[in-house]
Amino acid sequence: ASVQLIADGSDSNTASIAVGYVNSIISAYNKRSLTAAMSRHGGVFIEPLRVQPRVWFNEDLKSKNFIVPGLIAVIMTIIAALLTSLTVSREWERGTMEQLISTPVKPGELILGKFIPYFVIGIIDVMIAFAMAAFVFHIPFRGSVALFFILSGLFLTGVLCWGILISVIMKNQLVANQVAFITTFLPAFLLSGFAFPLSNMPRPIEILTHIIPARYFVTISKGIYLKGVGLKILWPQVLLLALFSALMILLATKKFKKTVV
Repeated sequence: ASVQLIADGSDSNTASIAVGYVNSIISAYNKRSLTAAMSRHGGVFIEPLRVQPRVWFNEDLKSKNFIVPGLIAVIMTIIAALLTSLTVSREWERGTMEQLISTPVKPGELILGKFIPYFVIGIIDVMIAFAMAAFVFHIPFRGSVALFFILSGLFLTGVLCWGILISVIMKNQLVANQVAFITTFLPAFLLSGFAFPLSNMPRPIEILTHIIPARYFVTISKGIYLKGVGLKILWPQVLLLALFSALMILLATKKFKKTVV
């Protein structure tokens, strides 16, 4: 008999799962029918191939196990970039930048003074997210806690300095906030591999994702959380994050000038 299955493709994920279930049911039914027919004629049906799937790293296939580690990167990006994007621009709007310029404080020292408080806040947020992942969502953690926090600090440094750089260039708080939102949160959510697999993206978009730092931290977070891997596997992502952080520190320091424009 011919069987027709009509699936609603507007929800592709649900449709794919439904089609997979139906194919499994039909295959099982066909196997039982063939076995019964062979038995009636005195034959024995020997199944030529039996698949026994084994899932690694997320054995129960729970979506929260891979969503929460990636979500930590998105949360860090929002908090870091949006907060620091207002630091220097606020000084210009309030008229206090002239007082800072008149002091003997060097540009690097001023950037460091703006950086340290938000770095501490960011690390505290990472600790809160880490605790909630463990005690609220019960996400398995198989890697090194120290390595996770060290690499979180590296990622946080780059994103914080990116926010400071935006704040230095955009001397208006509203504009700086909007630019930070567009250049950090949206890419981190859409182009980091958190919401959509990178391999499913069009080739030009996939190439574009290589300039998104959240892409590398999402890989690091999931690798440490679910696979328990270390620097031996994650060193390419760590190297690129280090280069991004160093570049952001350099640009933020060089771009800030102690002059009144």
